[in-house]
Amino acid sequence: MKSSLKLTAAAAVLLSLGACASKPKPVVDTTPVEVVDTTPTVTEPVETETVAPVATGPAAGSLEDFRVNVGERVYYDLDSYRLDADDQEILKRQAAWLSSYPGVRILVAGNCDERGTREYNLALGERRASVVKDYLISLGVDPSRIDTISYGKERPIAAGSDEQSWALNRNGFTQIVSGTNS
Repeated sequence: MKSSLKLTAAAAVLLSLGACASKPKPVVDTTPVEVVDTTPTVTEPVETETVAPVATGPAAGSLEDFRVNVGERVYYDLDSYRLDADDQEILKRQAAWLSSYPGVRILVAGNCDERGTREYNLALGERRASVVKDYLISLGVDPSRIDTISYGKERPIAAGSDEQSWALNRNGFTQIVSGTNS
């Protein structure tokens, strides 16, 4: 009987130990998982429409082109018809433009401020127009394409009787009379 008691006691110990043991609960991870697709993708070529650039500014060979990109006036000091370096640069651009458009004819007008007599200003205006013409000819412009006129003080571009207005009115004005693109 002692042995059955030992057996019973051993079985009870095993059962009690088995009852204390717990089954582990499954661990549930709630952290989001990022899924990265490593499958290579093939991209179809996208057809795009080619758009020509929009031209801005004046049309080449037009009056506005000459006015904006070349310059149409040179300015003189009081009682002078001498061309300074800035004037010569403008006239070089005019000569280059005129060589690009050989059908263009011009009229160079000599202008003066309001001071001085009418006769004096007409003579000074003629010298101013002539020096522009001569310089353009020296740069290769055909003389048959250039006419000159003196307006003296009769066609001012600036109203007023002050130094600023007078300085603007002392000029040689190159006007296109025919042969432009527009």
